[in-house]
Amino acid sequence: MTLEERLATLDVVSIDSINADTSLFSKAYEIHLIQPVDHNNPDGPKFSQRLYLSFAGADRPVVVVTEGYSARRNYKTELAGYLNSNQIIIEHRYFGESVPEDLDWKYMNTFQAASDHHRIIELFKTVFRDKWITTGISKGGQTVMFHSYYYPDDADIRVPYVAPLNFGPEDPRIYNFLDTVGSDYCRERIYAVQKHILQNREVYYPMMVEKAEQEGMTFKRVGGPERAYEYSVLEYDFAYWQWGRTPCEDIILEGSPEEIFSQFFRISGLDYFSDQGIKGFEPFFYQALTEIGYYGYQFEKFGDLLMYAADSDNPDFLFSAPAGEELVYNYEFGKKVDEYVRDADNFIFIYGMQDTWSATGVELSGESNSIKILKRGGDHITRINNLSEADRDLVLSTLNEWLNQ
Repeated sequence: MTLEERLATLDVVSIDSINADTSLFSKAYEIHLIQPVDHNNPDGPKFSQRLYLSFAGADRPVVVVTEGYSARRNYKTELAGYLNSNQIIIEHRYFGESVPEDLDWKYMNTFQAASDHHRIIELFKTVFRDKWITTGISKGGQTVMFHSYYYPDDADIRVPYVAPLNFGPEDPRIYNFLDTVGSDYCRERIYAVQKHILQNREVYYPMMVEKAEQEGMTFKRVGGPERAYEYSVLEYDFAYWQWGRTPCEDIILEGSPEEIFSQFFRISGLDYFSDQGIKGFEPFFYQALTEIGYYGYQFEKFGDLLMYAADSDNPDFLFSAPAGEELVYNYEFGKKVDEYVRDADNFIFIYGMQDTWSATGVELSGESNSIKILKRGGDHITRINNLSEADRDLVLSTLNEWLNQ
């Protein structure tokens, strides 16, 4: 079956020809495919799922990008470039333009999302005759693992980037990481600037309020601007190591209030706790608090410097979940995926060693051919193209070996 013949048979809202990256692809399409909300009830309610298909040739491999969030644009991934392959980017259900009209949250789960991906792959396997590679970054990388767990025969190769595998809504491995990562010098500077922001709230809190007003941010869901201010302090060390964009010696401890404020809130983004920022990530937080896990904060480190934020029996990010929904965490799911991926073949896991999310990275048993690459000093933007030459060669030679099997 040709690509055009397959496209003509799809149940879609729309198929639009779009500009292709002509360095690799001859044509590209934005497709809004009709999917079941519940794959266990294919005749029930439907929704439209957005995907981008870029065509390089029916006899070439296919890279499937399992976006964990919305997919607002088409782009060429590094894997498609390295492998000279076709590419399909799939927007995650409940994000972007892939949202059911009736938002029933119980269908926002890993099985339903994996079944979305399974159905798309099955539809296009009649067109593409070479091997299939699934890949994704962060939550998209988690989605690669979950899809493979449910449908292990869909893809020949799987490449999750910087993908955590959490074991609870507040995975405690994060705390140990933050207490030991980097040098004593660096952790002390991070802690010092956190305390400085709390100890001088009469200086920085009005600056935060002014910034929020200028950018149209409100903070009702988190519990008010005072609580958002303290949550930003609690978030700072996690964000610092996740993104790694500020060398330790460049952390500003002595400078003007404007300099300290600007750097601090550049690292610990205030919008993360705003009503506007939370709204766009509600589907993620529903998953985080029911199946795929997240992290919490170390309130005790700051004692009575915290006046509004406090620990409780509930997950720290409960305020970010859809209001009124019952949230029951499935602690068995992460363990089952862990048992699967430890011994599964043909995975390449890529992590940055100083990325906070490496704390809950996958552990391999050594009994499979899968490999795990840890980039020394790497953060959440660790990719194949910024690995060391030796590690990059290992990844690419492994990919080529598996493609030629």
